[in-house]
Amino acid sequence: MIKNIISDKKKVTCHGCNYFFITHRKQRPWGCKKFGFISKFIPSLEVFSTTGMECAYRKDKNL
Repeated sequence: MIKNIISDKKKVTCHGCNYFFITHRKQRPWGCKKFGFISKFIPSLEVFSTTGMECAYRKDKNL
């Protein structure tokens, strides 16, 4: 039951976010301009693992 509730929650993803960028570095390929870091993992996962909360700064790109 708990697994279903967790899986039904909408996860914040970085793809399509204005602050998300690719560094092209093998060791740390992804970054976040808003938080000002690059990481081995997608920034939304890094933020969640560090703070325990989903990213609140996601902003869709204006295409």
